[in-house]
Amino acid sequence: MIVVAGWVRVAADHRDAYLESCRAVVEAGRAAPGCIDFSLSPDLLDPGRINVFEQWESTDAVERFRGSGPSDDQQTIMVEAHVVQHEIATSTILT
Repeated sequence: MIVVAGWVRVAADHRDAYLESCRAVVEAGRAAPGCIDFSLSPDLLDPGRINVFEQWESTDAVERFRGSGPSDDQQTIMVEAHVVQHEIATSTILT
């Protein structure tokens, strides 16, 4: 299993617009073969932070989906980002 997690930082007054511009990407991600979960969400404490979480069946699945990255418009709005791809060997369901 692959987990992609981290955050993107934008100016606080651009966060809602940035998230809205990502709606089609989230929809496409969730519909992609091998996607288990895909979400972008506003951080509860930091008004400029967007949390990133993706869960995929395999590296191949995420690589098939992954394009060239954020659009030029999204890239110009981003101030900073830290997103990491993890390969998970085992998991335990907690709920």
